[in-house]
Amino acid sequence: MPFKLPEYHHPDFSLPQFVSAPEVKWELVEKDGVAPEYFHSTSMYPEYFKIGGRWVLAEESRMDSSVVICEDGHLEVVENRNLKQGQKVILGRSEQCQEGIYVHNTGFETEETSEKEKFVFRQGRSRETSYARDYDNLLELLKYEKEHGNILWVMGPAFSFDHNVRKAMQALVENGYAHGLMAGNALATHDLEGALLHTALGQDIYTQVSMPNGHYNHLDVINRVRRSGSIPQFIEDYKIDNGIIYSCVKKQVPFVLTGSIRDDGPMPEVIGDAYAGQRAMRQLVKKSTCVICLATMLHTIATGNMTPSFRVLEDGTIRPLYLYTVDADEFVVNKLLDRGSLSATTMVTNVQDFITIVARGLGIMD
Repeated sequence: MPFKLPEYHHPDFSLPQFVSAPEVKWELVEKDGVAPEYFHSTSMYPEYFKIGGRWVLAEESRMDSSVVICEDGHLEVVENRNLKQGQKVILGRSEQCQEGIYVHNTGFETEETSEKEKFVFRQGRSRETSYARDYDNLLELLKYEKEHGNILWVMGPAFSFDHNVRKAMQALVENGYAHGLMAGNALATHDLEGALLHTALGQDIYTQVSMPNGHYNHLDVINRVRRSGSIPQFIEDYKIDNGIIYSCVKKQVPFVLTGSIRDDGPMPEVIGDAYAGQRAMRQLVKKSTCVICLATMLHTIATGNMTPSFRVLEDGTIRPLYLYTVDADEFVVNKLLDRGSLSATTMVTNVQDFITIVARGLGIMD
C-alpha cells in the first residue's frame, strides 16, 4: 500500500482548559548561559504556549532546552548554554494548561494506536520480535521521503567493514535515498580504507582475512587524506570510485563527522569540538523528516535528543518526523527510549543485514 502521511490533529483550543488557562510567565536572562529558576524544559513533542490570548506553537522543539519569546512573538527553542542576557525565557513545570503550557503528545494518534489492549504478549522490542511489517513500512516511507522529504542517516563504523554493506549504502545514496549523513571519524576512515585498500582495520572487506601489516592501513589512509587536505581532494588524488563517503561526495550529500577522544588522526573534516559538532549535526537534523540511526549508541542518543517528533512545513502543515534506531544490542535501542525519545521505532537486528534488506527491498541492489 502506498505510503500516506498521518493527519495531525490540532488541540481543541475552545475547550475550557485552554480558554481558562493563564498566560505564560517569563523572566529575563540575567547572565549569558544561565536560565532563570523554574525555566520550562522542552520535549520532542509539539508544545503550545498561551501568549497574548493565543496558543503559540514552538515550531522547532527538542529535548532539554528553554523557550525564548522573541520580539516578533516567534518562539525559539534554545539550549541553556546559548541563552543571552535580556532574553525572555518561559517559566513553568506543568504541561496541561495550568501555567499556560500545553504539551500535545497525541497529535498523530490514530484509532489503531490509541485503542491498544492493556495486556498482550510480545509488545517489547527484542531479538525475538518480528520486523517484517517494520521493513514493509520503512520501504514505503523511504519511497515517499525520497520525493517529498529529507532522509538523514546516522551511522556507526560497522558499515565500513563489509563489501556488500558498503555497496548497499552506496546504492541508497546514489539512488536518492539519502539527503544527509552523520557519523564519526571511524566510519569515514574505514570506508575510505575499504575504497583504497579493500580492507577495514586491516581485514579484507569481503573475505575478512587479515592482511600482513594491515593494522597500518587505516593510519596510512588517514595520513594520505590529511596530506590531500580534504576528503574530496583525497578521492580525486587517489581515483576513489566506491564506498559510502565517495557516493556522498559524488552526489553532493552533506555529511557531518564528529570526533571522540579516542580518534586516530582524525580526518580533516572531523569536528573535534563537541559543541561545534553538535551545532553542525543540528543543521542536518533541522532539515530532516526521517532519521535512521544505525549501530552507534552515542550518536543515536545525541541525535534522538535533538530531534522533535514533528516538523512544520513551509505551508504550515504539521507532519511527523520519523526516527528509527537499529542495533544488534537491545540495550542500545532501549537506551534511546530511556533517554525520553519515545517517538522512535526500534529494531534489534544486525545492521549489516538490515541495510542490504532495505536496498534489495527498494530494488536498487541485486
